Formats: sequence, C-alpha cells, structure tokens
Amino acid sequence: MRLHRNLVYTTIDALNAIFNEGEYADKVVARSLKKDKRWGSSDRKFVAETIYEIVRWKRLYGEIAEVKEPYDRDNLWRMFSVWAVLRGYPIPDWRQLEGTPERKIKGRFDELSKVRALKESIPDWMDELGVKELGEKVWATEIAAQNQPAKVILRVNTLKTTKENLRAILMDLNIETEFLKNQPDALVLKERANVFLTDAFKLGFFEVQDANSQLVAHFLDVKPGMRVVDTCAGAGGKTLHIASLMENKGQLIAMDLYESKLKQLKLRAKRDGAFNIEYRIIDSTKVIKKLHERADRVLIDAPCSGLGVLKRNPDSKWKLKPEFIDNIRKVQSEVLESYSKIVKPGGKLVYATCSILPSENQEQIARFLTTDIGKQFNFIKDQKILASESGFDGFYMALLERKENKE
Repeated sequence: MRLHRNLVYTTIDALNAIFNEGEYADKVVARSLKKDKRWGSSDRKFVAETIYEIVRWKRLYGEIAEVKEPYDRDNLWRMFSVWAVLRGYPIPDWRQLEGTPERKIKGRFDELSKVRALKESIPDWMDELGVKELGEKVWATEIAAQNQPAKVILRVNTLKTTKENLRAILMDLNIETEFLKNQPDALVLKERANVFLTDAFKLGFFEVQDANSQLVAHFLDVKPGMRVVDTCAGAGGKTLHIASLMENKGQLIAMDLYESKLKQLKLRAKRDGAFNIEYRIIDSTKVIKKLHERADRVLIDAPCSGLGVLKRNPDSKWKLKPEFIDNIRKVQSEVLESYSKIVKPGGKLVYATCSILPSENQEQIARFLTTDIGKQFNFIKDQKILASESGFDGFYMALLERKENKE
C-alpha cells in the first residue's frame, strides 16, 4: 500500500477546483479520471474515492491540519497528509509531505471527534438545523449514515430487458449485482464499477438511480394509457421510470424550467426506448394553465435542500447555505399550489423531495391542505425514509387524491 505521485497530484488539483473554484465534485472527478489513459481501474478508484473522501471530511481534516479557507496548495497537501495518516498509508519522503506530524494528527483526530459537527464534518448551522427538526438522537444517527459512501444502484429498464437478464449480462463482465427485497426494478452493485462503459448501458438496459428514488414512480400508481405529468422532470431519472411503468402507452409530459435538462432527458429517453414522452419548458404560467385538471397523475419532485443525499453529493455540505433552505421552502409551497391544479378530479398527486427535514416535507403537505386548492385534495399516505434506516438515500413522498366533486 503506497502512494503514487501522479495520482496524488491529480487529487490535489481536483480539490483545488472543488474548494477554491466552486466546481461540482462529480464533474471534477469525471474530468480527473480522463487525465491519463494508462491508469488501470485501481488507479481510477484511488483518485475518485480519495477526492470524495477529502471533500466529505473537509471540515474535520482542515481542523486537524490547522488550515483555513481559502486553501493554498500547501494547505491542500496538509489536508491530504491527514487523510493518508488516518487511512494508514506510509508517508513517502516527498517535499510536500516533509515533517508530517503523524502522532499529532492521530491525537487531534481523537480530540476533535468528541464534537459532533467536527466529527461528522458539517457546518454548525446544519448541525443546529438537524437537531431542531429531527431531534438529537435521530439527527446524530442520520448524519453519521449520510457520511457513508453511497452504493451504486441500477434501475432495470423494463422496456428493454428483465432484472434477471441484466444481472446475467453484467455477470459475464465480472460485475456482480444483487437483487433488492421489495424493489422490483433494482440491482445493487457488490463493488463499484464504471457501468457507463458497458454495452448494456449504451443499449439502454438500465439507468443508475438510488433505490429509494426508485420508490417514487411506484408511489404515483401509474397505469398504461394514463396522462401523467412530471412537473420538475430535470434530466429525467424518475420520468424514465414512469415511462417504463406505463409500458410506453399513454401520454407522459415532462416539464422543467431549464431547456438544457430536457435536452439531456431526450437523449436518455432515446437510448431507453421511451417514446411516449412530450417535453415542455415552463417559460410562462400559460404552460401550466393549459394543463389545469387534465392529468390522471402528477409528480412534483420538488426542488429541495438535498439533505437526504449528502452521501451522494458530499460537496453540497459546503455549497448549501441556510438562506437557500429558507428560500426553497417558499418555492416548494408555490409549486405545490400551482402544479397541483393540473390534477383532474379523481386523479392523484405525489409530492416528493430528497430531503429529510419535516419543514420541507410533511409540514409542506399540512400547510398545502389548508389552502384553497389544497382543500380539494384528500391526503392518502406518505413515506418518510431516512438513510440511517434504509441504507440508501433519504427521501420523502406524499400521495394525495383530488376530490371528485369540488366543494
């Protein structure tokens, strides 16, 4: 177990881009992995995992290394040395790592780990918010779970193949997967692998989608032949799942504020063989008004804090700000009141977020049900999913049904 200079240099460059230039970790990792074509899978694994680890534990490692933002390259090397010592790597005699105080690093780690915001490496405001909304005990367990690396989950595209067939295809490529109980479309990778390079992916046999995210389309209770509207489709992970559950029969309208996201969705839909999707950019209120009371099913996958998916997006711990969460709650209320009008009498609505905060979830639904439009709906059921209980992402989903006769 030794450190290789070119891999570590790439890691330092990546951390500089993420911490000092505000780039997104997933984009930086993807770019870093293309840096040297000679790298084998273990080299790429080292680069990706090390970048994500240091991003995930930024605050803790920064405190141990006694460095403050903005980080210069020496600071980044000091944070890297903390990672290396805590992971048990022998420190090589490189100029940048001279005088690494191994015993001090271990001592500071033990000492600082007594404070939860440092131990779990989160901003103080986030720790306070978590305690306020979930209580001390639940938050402590949940934030620890959110610091575990995310598993890679595939959603089998049933328009093109079966779970059993895909599993056999991947097994031939030495990619082992497991079925998930009560998840009809999911396969879990036993070990991380770059599944995007496989022919099975290029042929549209699967998408990468968290297990709990896959529950949302099922929760919507869609049937072939319905008219379904996904109001915040984005790049369309859930839209494509809905299309497969509809067996390409009926009309699926994918809407978003951003044309660039819908363009991505079009490409994915073509690969997946999902051809019952229409695309509409929400560039005015008319787009919504035209659909009032026209849909059997409506999904509002609302914009949110993303506090349920920190394991997948550890850099959002540092990008999120308390004022963003205050603002997003207002947006959630607005989209619920506006987009719910698309549901026809007798139709159903699902409101979903990848947040674990009650103020973005059940409290939004309770408030909505007191509004003029909300009074036209019955609450059917909801599901609150924590990463600490499920092992996957944190999610919330609520199912409402519009009353047949308006009161």
